[in-house]
This record gives sequence, C-alpha cells and structure tokens, in this order.
Amino acid sequence: MPENYHTRLDAAGIRPSVQRVAVYSYLCEKRNHPTVETVYDALSPSYPTLSRTTIYNTLKLFEEKHLVQSIQIEDDKLRYDADMSQHLHFKCEKCGHIFDIFDDRELPLFTAQCNKLLPAGSKILKVQTNIWGICADCGKKSSDN
Repeated sequence: MPENYHTRLDAAGIRPSVQRVAVYSYLCEKRNHPTVETVYDALSPSYPTLSRTTIYNTLKLFEEKHLVQSIQIEDDKLRYDADMSQHLHFKCEKCGHIFDIFDDRELPLFTAQCNKLLPAGSKILKVQTNIWGICADCGKKSSDN
C-alpha cells in the first residue's frame, strides 16, 4: 500500500520522497517500536544511500507533523511508534519486547484521573505511560526451569 503512505505524508505536508515513504511504511508495518539504528539496519540494504542522519531527521519531521511519537522507555535511546492512538507501552525486562496496551474503557478514565491532578486551567495534550515487567512468555520460561 505505498500509495496510502504517500497520501498520509502528503496530507501532513511532507514531500513523500522514496526514503521517507520507506521509513514511514517500515514504522507502520513492523510495529516494533524501532530506534533509528533499527530502522537503518532494516532499510539500508535496500536503500544504500540512506544514512542514520536522514532517518533521524525524517523521524523528527514525522513527530513534528504528528505522524509518529517518540517513546523514551530506555534511558539511552528513543524509540518510535506510528500508532498515534491512545495506548500504553509495556517493556519486558527479560526479552526487551515492547507491547502496545489498548483499552478503550480504562485508558480514557486514566486520562481523566490525570487531568484532575493538574493545576487549575491546565490541559492535557498527550499522555505517555510506560510499564516495565516480565511478559507472559518470559514468565512461563522462568517458571518452567
């Protein structure tokens, strides 16, 4: 569906170059919350002129245009997510996998509770919550040993 990605970039006011479409399609299709390095490693064999700087600048532009969000779930690196809907992130401390958590009923209540904690007259623009723990697969592996 490259035309769909072209259309999304164009609608956001971004010139849909071949490299930008490749980066955006990777983010939309893989859903692996990649770092700049992960995107580079995945795309550079197919796009030899692609640089880490180009990927970084492209992701920064996408974030400014609200096509992706950055996630700081680790101290030393940013990850990127093309899913802009309200959701939480859960990172397994054993395998490193990052899971999206969606709940159409509880998350709006959580945001409403956060809103109550703000100083009067303040407004929430974005809520980003990260949770760390052990995923079910890793938990099962350690209980099997």
